[in-house]
Amino acid sequence: MTSPVFSILFPVLLAVVMFSLGLSLTAADFAHVLAVPRAVLITLLCQVVLLPALCFGLVVGVGLGPNLAVGMMVLAASPGGAMATVFSHLAGGDVALNITVTAINSVLAVFTLPVVVALSVGHFLGNDATVGLLADKVVQIGLVVLVPVAIGMTVRRRHPGFADRIQRPLRTTTIVAVFTAIIASIVPQRDGFLWGLTAVGLVCLLFSALSLTVGYVVPRLARIGHRQAVAAAMEMGIHNAVLAITVSISVLDNQIAAVAPAMYGALMYLPAAAFAWLAGCRARQTPRSTASEGAVEPG
Repeated sequence: MTSPVFSILFPVLLAVVMFSLGLSLTAADFAHVLAVPRAVLITLLCQVVLLPALCFGLVVGVGLGPNLAVGMMVLAASPGGAMATVFSHLAGGDVALNITVTAINSVLAVFTLPVVVALSVGHFLGNDATVGLLADKVVQIGLVVLVPVAIGMTVRRRHPGFADRIQRPLRTTTIVAVFTAIIASIVPQRDGFLWGLTAVGLVCLLFSALSLTVGYVVPRLARIGHRQAVAAAMEMGIHNAVLAITVSISVLDNQIAAVAPAMYGALMYLPAAAFAWLAGCRARQTPRSTASEGAVEPG
């Protein structure tokens, strides 16, 4: 049975994370889709459709246990995390695109995440009743995702100076809190920590590397510029692990499933850092005129 501490801790932490995201958003961020519509659309399609399909093939291919498989699917359906913007900046990506996609996908996740959750639980755990709870899950996820973002955006609109002052310290606090939450989710499973690391650690690293690769290659094949492709890669490789943990624990009452996003949250920065370094090397070797290419390549 899930500890009441986790049932309270993770929704509260997620609310703070999403509130912090809301503080950085304005209506203009959502309107950015009009400036680079193809880049936004392709990134969202990859996140909403391609990533869950890729994750499903991976967990089935390696024969991952049913609870951990559900946890990985919940993670794959979660939007990009706050650190995606930071890593995108370090790698020379289009940060404005990151903010736009994160904002839009956080809204879409209210509807897409419950579908993936219901279908995953039904497939891997054989619990068909979960599909019938779809509307209930939409409400639960909507409360912990959209409401804090809306409050944060309202605070920024009415008190922009205050929002600017607290945004950076709050972001730092939430980053520390995220790592604390990830550790807290693993500690109760400490007797099986090495088992969890062995069972799902390699899968997390592989999924992270695949997500980053697909996130960059697919937009490039669609003739999206390098900076936008880097942003897309970070959006796909760095997930909101706290949201996935919260759904696993608070919505599904499945602490074993939460081990998968917790492991991913701890390990995803390794491939992301390597990708950022490679992207940074490419940017340094590319002439300024090419490096500053637009959202979509000509032709």
